[in-house]
Amino acid sequence: MGSGQVTDWQGKHVTVAGLGVSGVPAAKVLHARGAVVTVVNDGDDARAREQAAALEALGVTVRLGDGATLPEGTELIVTAPGWKPDKPLFTAARAAGIEIWGDVELAWRLRGPGAAPWLAVTGTNGKTTTVQMLASILKAAGLRTAAVGNIGVSLLDAVLGDEEYDVLAVELSSYQLHWAPSLRAHSAAVLNLAPDHLDWHGSMEAYAKDKGRIYEGNRVACVYNVADKLTEELVREADVEEGCRAVGFTLGTPGPSQLGVVDGILVDRAFVENRQKNAQELAEVSDVNPPAPHNIANALAAAALARAFGVPPTAVRDGLRAFTPDAHRIAHVADVDGVAYVDDSKATNTHAAEASLASYESIVWIAGGLAKGATFDELVAKSAKRLRGAVLIGADRALIRDALARHAPKVPVVDLDRTDTGAMLAAVQEARRLAVEGDTVLLAPACASMDMFANYNQRGDAFAQAVRELGA
Repeated sequence: MGSGQVTDWQGKHVTVAGLGVSGVPAAKVLHARGAVVTVVNDGDDARAREQAAALEALGVTVRLGDGATLPEGTELIVTAPGWKPDKPLFTAARAAGIEIWGDVELAWRLRGPGAAPWLAVTGTNGKTTTVQMLASILKAAGLRTAAVGNIGVSLLDAVLGDEEYDVLAVELSSYQLHWAPSLRAHSAAVLNLAPDHLDWHGSMEAYAKDKGRIYEGNRVACVYNVADKLTEELVREADVEEGCRAVGFTLGTPGPSQLGVVDGILVDRAFVENRQKNAQELAEVSDVNPPAPHNIANALAAAALARAFGVPPTAVRDGLRAFTPDAHRIAHVADVDGVAYVDDSKATNTHAAEASLASYESIVWIAGGLAKGATFDELVAKSAKRLRGAVLIGADRALIRDALARHAPKVPVVDLDRTDTGAMLAAVQEARRLAVEGDTVLLAPACASMDMFANYNQRGDAFAQAVRELGA
């Protein structure tokens, strides 16, 4: 299939691995282009049968309950991003010399001539916020754009829809990058790297390597985090186009070819004339919502990508001012009796929780859930001096309790041994008891939510509801 555009799909035998949000559109798009499509899916539940029936009505073959066997005659596999690289289907495909693409790779190959360039963002935490900030800045510059990718809007829809774009702000997960060998962004950023999804990638090295693919073939700028040496190493290792530059972002004073912060001002020393001497003011820290340190870092990364695309400084300021973060990302719920209650239910891993805890001085921390193999010693050791107390919930709370005993033995801990619907209200009430005026009660679980809640949104909603009951 090579690495260029594929124009003739007529009669090509393509196997789509997995139904769901990426598999169904991929199957439809390929079928519409004349490919002979077979969808294979591990599951055989009601939802899968419903999706299968809709595809079969179009003339697509669907095989439920067997995602392991390679269909005869397969010339290409297009996989849902979540399927692990060690699946038997892929082992068989590699043995037969068959290429494996993800939905992002498919979208990249299906772009028309003169298609909108991609400004791409990955990282363990902050991807969605950064991509939304970037889209807001690009819109403020009068550009036609959309936030797409791992963010909810399918790249296939963006690439093949009727809407015309000047540039796309693209969020990419490590899974998507693993299966996107020919993707070449205009400019790209890796925000940060911390152990995550290691069960999928197999090792931190493999995870970092997949993240680093985002820099391959960049034309203008590889944006990295000055505070995270791993991201800079990925830039050094990347094979980029002639003239592409490494551009760092920092919460400190920027050097040449960096963006940073000086006296409460976001400044650019990368995309200016004579960057040895000059700096361009972009926005004030107060233009960033919320102005927590990790969110200022997100804003700087978004600004760097926008500036790489030639956006004027005023658009950075206007775009940041217009941006509103999604729910459950360090969202201030209410003040009750001089105590602030903040919902960061989206902090589903230790790296995100660490950034959240670093945003406040004196905290009663509500934490716990499913640890996904994480350890908590480093997180607790770094945050111990900020903790007024801790309230622990969820299946793996003992792991956090033990880390607190080791690294913050004087911090009072409430261990809530209950998983019913009233558990969050009880947690908030216990936190209120521990907090004094000026404190922040912070839900930053450092864990996934599925032991007690459908998802992190539901967990955050339960927290907000409990806080409202306190206030009433």
